[in-house]
Amino acid sequence: MSADPTPRREVVTGVPRRVRPLPRYRTQSEIDEQTPLGDVYVRSLMRSQLRAGITAFAVLALVAGTLPLVFAALRSAALVWAVLGFAAYPPLTLVAWWYVRRAERNERDFARLVEGRPAP
Repeated sequence: MSADPTPRREVVTGVPRRVRPLPRYRTQSEIDEQTPLGDVYVRSLMRSQLRAGITAFAVLALVAGTLPLVFAALRSAALVWAVLGFAAYPPLTLVAWWYVRRAERNERDFARLVEGRPAP
């Protein structure tokens, strides 16, 4: 064994550094500054939302438009009320559920694009 003691460890620190602010994403600044590219991004979101709305409206119009034909074919007041009371609501509920999910997905994709995160 040697007689030399082990040297003490020293903590070396540097000058405290300033934290840089996070850079704004280019897409977000394009939208904020209302540049032509930012306008394209916003129009893209609006177009996708409009497409979802028109699709939901078309399905609802198809369901509601076929009801008079169903009523004419049934010729029974009890069955007409059964169709109105029970059979018409599940398709309407499904269309509403689909529309909300689609609109939220469009907004989530747009936010991901603006923040610069990759798509999953």
